[in-house]
Amino acid sequence: MSETPGTTPVPEQTPTEAPGAEAAPAAPAPADAAAGEAVTEPAAPPEAPAPTDPISEAVAPGYRFEGPALELGGLMLNADELSDVHIRIPLGMLNRHGLVAGATGTGKTKTLQLLAEQLSANGVPVFAADIKGDLSGLSVPGEPSDKLTARTSSVGQTWTATGFPTEFYAIGGQGIGVPVRVTMTAFGPTLLAKVLDLNETQESSLGLVFYYCDKNGLPLLDLADLRAVLQYLTGDEAGKAELKTIGGLSPQTAGVILRELVSFEAQGADVFFGEPEFETKDFLRLTDDGRGVISLLELPNLQDRPALFSTFLMWLLADLFHDLPEEGDLDKPKLVFFFDEAHLLFNDASDAFLDQIAQTVRLIRSKGVGVFFVTQSPTDVPDEVLAQLGSRVQHQLRAHTPNDAKALKATVNTYPNSAYDDLGEVIMSLGIGEAVVTVMNERGAPTPVAWTRLRAPESLMDAAPTDGMEAAVKASPLTAKYAEGIDRESARELLAKKLEEGARKAAEDARVKEMAREQKNERVTKKSSEKAAEEDDGIVMDVVKSTAFKDFMRTAAREIARGMFGSGRR
Repeated sequence: MSETPGTTPVPEQTPTEAPGAEAAPAAPAPADAAAGEAVTEPAAPPEAPAPTDPISEAVAPGYRFEGPALELGGLMLNADELSDVHIRIPLGMLNRHGLVAGATGTGKTKTLQLLAEQLSANGVPVFAADIKGDLSGLSVPGEPSDKLTARTSSVGQTWTATGFPTEFYAIGGQGIGVPVRVTMTAFGPTLLAKVLDLNETQESSLGLVFYYCDKNGLPLLDLADLRAVLQYLTGDEAGKAELKTIGGLSPQTAGVILRELVSFEAQGADVFFGEPEFETKDFLRLTDDGRGVISLLELPNLQDRPALFSTFLMWLLADLFHDLPEEGDLDKPKLVFFFDEAHLLFNDASDAFLDQIAQTVRLIRSKGVGVFFVTQSPTDVPDEVLAQLGSRVQHQLRAHTPNDAKALKATVNTYPNSAYDDLGEVIMSLGIGEAVVTVMNERGAPTPVAWTRLRAPESLMDAAPTDGMEAAVKASPLTAKYAEGIDRESARELLAKKLEEGARKAAEDARVKEMAREQKNERVTKKSSEKAAEEDDGIVMDVVKSTAFKDFMRTAAREIARGMFGSGRR
């Protein structure tokens, strides 16, 4: 039969040899697909014997798919025995979301790397947060070794060292990568409340502040803008008056939000917010040869701001949901989004925040986006989200404490019935690079639980050289688009103008009042002077008109006349 391009046939099943029976001749081993290729399994020839061991009989039929699929590895019958049954995930089911879980050091990152390689090879773009920095090795061909050869041979993998098209990003430019920023308005009050660890009342109040800014034409682009608004509402007299018009927002709550925001900014979080805002459509890129671009977001100093990073990833996912059109069921996803350290997203989250996550995950499938949560235990993920994850790759869990044992039991209860006597024991006994797998088949039904030895990635299973990453970032067409930050007029500048105008108007009003006071004083002084002059004139007239004054004047006149004519008083 003809092969689907980029795929290879699955080997025929070989029966398990029964004691005392003559061994059946082994079928020739076919050339297997590389890790970066999808596999379409042809129908088994009529003469092919069916597997006789009970586990292979129960598992093998569930992983025979007609369409292209990603190879995960080989079915294990027990800790030492490996069958020739291939465990795979249908490419078309990857937008039904998934979970990669397991304790630290059990191989979760390598599983993520294996999936990303094959998705890229099948023309599906990938986004992943590079928590530890070692996913950058996807851009570099892997290095062969005896240990690697032994592993690939055991699962029937033809391994070829291959590098994959990779774009590096860094939040706010902190690290090696194209800067990724978001405006405060786009980030929104719900996600910001999660980052600031606000309670539900404070989260509601923060929403009122965003509403106030939107209503009054105050763009919130960065942390400085929001801080300026809160300082205006809590510190300025005009702002306090406006605060009273915002129903349900008390000065005390506004003050709490402001203090949390100042503390958040002191941690260096201001670089994550601003312009130019990243367009998430830039994750949906293909190379000229049709491979999907793998976008890796570096997360430096995760331990300092864990909630910020996980919430920032949630914003990216929500923005994709907002911008992408409805697509329905596609033959393959438009993007697969790996959400590493997912437990950080759900820790102490409000009910409103959890509802938003669940809704986004539930609906984004119709936009052609698949989401894989990567965390230590399935119990880290809320039930309403976990219920929507169709593919499960469960690495080893440990049960050293009562809580661990409880988590293990809860994990086992989420799986469909398996052919293993004690699935919990299997999960605890998994080796590095082994996992318990169940996925959705092409009809949307869960496949049988399969203890799987995973294939090896073909790219470098370590961090890429720094100089190579820096050269890739410098050569990226996105660097010119996002490298330089923009500081346009926003709420901070508008409020500064408003305060400056208010101060100018207040000064003008004070000057006018002073001038009016001075003019009033002048009028009072003038009137007093005129009244005094009138009073003086009245006294003079009274004197002049008096009889005594007239007699005095006649006597004086006679004396003057006598003196003038030489006649004196005798």
